[in-house]
Amino acid sequence: MPAFTFHEYHVFTDGEIDVAVEKLMRGSRLRQWVPSYHFKIMLHGKTEKIGRVDLRIGYMDKLVLYGGHIGYGIDEVFRGHGYAAKACRLIKQVAIDHHMDVIWITCNPENTASRRTCENIGCQFVEIIDLPKNNDQYRRGERKKCRYRWIIYGDKPAKV
Repeated sequence: MPAFTFHEYHVFTDGEIDVAVEKLMRGSRLRQWVPSYHFKIMLHGKTEKIGRVDLRIGYMDKLVLYGGHIGYGIDEVFRGHGYAAKACRLIKQVAIDHHMDVIWITCNPENTASRRTCENIGCQFVEIIDLPKNNDQYRRGERKKCRYRWIIYGDKPAKV
């Protein structure tokens, strides 16, 4: 795994939500993990965390096929406002800064909210694939993943 340098970011905002770096995770060659940024999502101007969005940097096969570059979750009481999609749009600048032009997002086929988030940010549905039996997600009981491709190169950066 080549040397990796994290960039420093202030709060990303769209005036409705703020997204701030919560922690940075170094990659692990042994575990085949890529470096990642973990962001907390807050209502604009507030400090209470209402959700999270993570961005994994790199293109390892199992990440692109099964894990995806972006993961997100919104606390139940705050769902239904499109905050996950807004957060994804806000952090796309981080991917651009790391020379990523395509982001893969995966989700379970029955997760309609996550699928809607992918569609709302402009991802293209590619396929539903079977998870291999040696995959961690398979061992947790998951069997299939929807794969969405988000081509981000050339998009306008988020307000920082």
